[in-house]
Amino acid sequence: MFAESGYDGATVRAIAAKAGVDAAMVNHWFGGKEGLFAQAILNVPFDIMEVIELVTRDGPHNMGENIVRTFVTRWDGAGGEFFVALIRSVTTHPEALHTLKSVLINRIFGAVAEATGSDQPNLRASLCATQIIGLGMARYVAGLEPVASADVETLVPAIAPTLQRYLTGDIG
Repeated sequence: MFAESGYDGATVRAIAAKAGVDAAMVNHWFGGKEGLFAQAILNVPFDIMEVIELVTRDGPHNMGENIVRTFVTRWDGAGGEFFVALIRSVTTHPEALHTLKSVLINRIFGAVAEATGSDQPNLRASLCATQIIGLGMARYVAGLEPVASADVETLVPAIAPTLQRYLTGDIG
């Protein structure tokens, strides 16, 4: 449907009808059209709702650690090639870029920033996205050593404090 109608032209109802399922099932399993598009076009190797749960489950004071651990574990589990393909997709398909921004900033980091109760949740969500995209670029695209080969438990204490400050600290 996305290839035929584009992102804006494809409705959840039409997608569900073509797949022979109820529209509520699309919303349940993918969290709506953005989640389905993320799975179909961006080929996201993780469940967005599960990521939000994993990041927020321990409360606001552990979210920085949970973000690094969750994203690196998921990306490493997909072999790292996912991130390279993602970057290729967002640089050649405007819909993919729009969806990446929507999924990362609005859905994932937006929900995480809101869960902290801090001020400026939109700015905080965007700052977190810059950090995690930068980590992905350094680790999987540029292969910057020793970041590229570091284990997750080495990366967590190095990167998590910055994410934690973005979420709950003073951002000026």
